[in-house]
Amino acid sequence: TIAGTGNTGSTNGTGTSASFTTPYGITTDGTNLYVTNRNNLIRQIVISTVVVTTVAGTGSSGSSNGTGTSASFDEPQGITTDGTNLYVADKSNNLIRQIVISTGVVTTLAGTGSRGTADGTGTSASFNEPKGITTDGTNLYVADTENNLIRKIVISTGVVTWVAGTGSSG
Repeated sequence: TIAGTGNTGSTNGTGTSASFTTPYGITTDGTNLYVTNRNNLIRQIVISTVVVTTVAGTGSSGSSNGTGTSASFDEPQGITTDGTNLYVADKSNNLIRQIVISTGVVTTLAGTGSRGTADGTGTSASFNEPKGITTDGTNLYVADTENNLIRKIVISTGVVTWVAGTGSSG
């Protein structure tokens, strides 16, 4: 165990003095680990020191953009990084969020916030409980779970398109 007490919580600290509530997603930039939590927080673990801090999130459900702990999430699940930004599949908000690592600024990259399957640009596109996310450095690929689709987002433009899946169950 490098971090976590084993009990639910959101305490920042070093190693096993820190606590998490149902960690969902994890990614690394080689220096830090970034973890999404059921308690609506995005956490950072410095690999060399195992110091755990909160990067973003109030800890309460919401969809507010903002800086650091003034931003809110609702069941953030998947997380990936391009080294400059974190990208989060904010499941219950049906949004894809971007966090600038150096400043902690959180914005909505894509999604209306309502369930749907619409392709489009930025906040005109819609998702239905996105959970998984990864990047190739130019694009994001999203597991749009309840739509049974894999979606692609061009990071530079925010254009969302369908990649794979029929959109029906089965």
